[in-house]
Amino acid sequence: MTKGSNPPGRGVIREARRPDGWIAPGPQPAGARGRAELEPAADEDLCFLTGDWRLFQKQQGHRWSLDDLVTAWIATRRRDPSQPLRALDLGCGLGSVLLMVAWKLPGAEVIGIEAQPDRAMMGRRSIAYNGVEERCRILDGDLREKGQLDGTFELVTGTPPYFPRGTGTESGKTHAMPCRFELRRGVEDYLAAARRVLAPGGEIVVCTAALERDRFIAATSDLGLHVREHWDITPRDGKEVLIMVDVVTAVPTDATMHSLVIRDRASAWTPEFRQVRTDMGIPATPPRR
Repeated sequence: MTKGSNPPGRGVIREARRPDGWIAPGPQPAGARGRAELEPAADEDLCFLTGDWRLFQKQQGHRWSLDDLVTAWIATRRRDPSQPLRALDLGCGLGSVLLMVAWKLPGAEVIGIEAQPDRAMMGRRSIAYNGVEERCRILDGDLREKGQLDGTFELVTGTPPYFPRGTGTESGKTHAMPCRFELRRGVEDYLAAARRVLAPGGEIVVCTAALERDRFIAATSDLGLHVREHWDITPRDGKEVLIMVDVVTAVPTDATMHSLVIRDRASAWTPEFRQVRTDMGIPATPPRR
């Protein structure tokens, strides 16, 4: 993406870099509509997310990434977009997964819960910019605390932090440390929170680091949950699995195993990953230069 107009004291509004002839699918964002809070602040960037929808994020801070994209794609890929659905994103941060789910499933009510108030506020601004305040909202709160969420959800998503404290270099960038390191514990708490509010027959879709596999398996067993789908996500053909995404249910079931390789050995996007991008309203070929 390239920078667009950037008046003094204002943030970056990204210009679209797209293949010739590519038209963004899906609903159009409502835009700023003259609301000052829906313009990027000096340290922010208003980037593209999916289709023509956008997301507020810090220029120097935690930003939406591949983890969010594959989690939202796996969570929505078998869903009928015409059907109503109640969805929840745990630890929703800036709202990237929340908004991708809402973009893909226009009949869904999507709720997020986030413990960092400033990140939650940025997410609310993105919801307003895209014009979906009537069916999307973010609650302030710690997902570990019971009683904060009303009712049950047919779909629960989560991308927990990957690393316990003290196991790696902790970034000083805004929001980066709590997104990567377990300041409020980890995958076990996400699964427990999801289990409490899961509707009968519902699904939990959670993204974890490959190193967390034993913890994930132990937590699902303790909570009476069962893996319906398991996805190994490999950044490049020939490399080790980097992250994993699981579709979990309270109903006993046999797991189906999948693998998604992002780039081939020549570093080009694989056909499978190009399909993910297409399904989520993102160009499947590199942009024009």
